[in-house]
Amino acid sequence: MTPFPKILIGIGILLVVVGLIWMIGGRFLPLGRLPGDISYEKGNVRFYFPIVTCLLVSVVLSLIFYVARFFTK
Repeated sequence: MTPFPKILIGIGILLVVVGLIWMIGGRFLPLGRLPGDISYEKGNVRFYFPIVTCLLVSVVLSLIFYVARFFTK
């Protein structure tokens, strides 16, 4: 098998694992409902932008990629 299908399979497995962790961990860490997330409701209009959640996910992913790159060199 060429490397590209292996990469796609790995990404798919990683997404399934992250989804399961998010589903189970969502009970303990309220991602999407953190202080600082912007929420506006008035009448039939609802606007929600999880800015703090986005920042937290970005920092965690950056650390994971940094550590992975550190160990692959």
